[in-house]
Amino acid sequence: QVQLVESGGGLVQPGGSLRLSCAASGFTLRSYDIGWYCQAPGKQRELVAAITSGGAINYADSVKGRFTISRDNAKNTVYLQMNSLKPEDTAVYYCNAKTFVITARGRHDYDYWGQGTQVTVSS
Repeated sequence: QVQLVESGGGLVQPGGSLRLSCAASGFTLRSYDIGWYCQAPGKQRELVAAITSGGAINYADSVKGRFTISRDNAKNTVYLQMNSLKPEDTAVYYCNAKTFVITARGRHDYDYWGQGTQVTVSS
């Protein structure tokens, strides 16, 4: 069964840290581009950080210098280290894995989402 499972969310005070994990089962993350997204109540889901299969990384301006995305291919897991958290970081955080393959039949896209993990930053 193909599955992405996020964990590590919770309640933290402003200035605190959390580390989110995104563990894959049923497929290998190594060849996938991974994104962490957040969605606050009443807002659209937006990209927070991304890492390609080749290791290229980018961040949303709002989290640069505070969040770090990394991947451990041996553990089939991607992480999001979140430091200096702010109340505006409060959201549900989702992990996304996507890739594509080209065969004689054409392009096949693979796009998986986890169920999300709640991050609440509040004093």
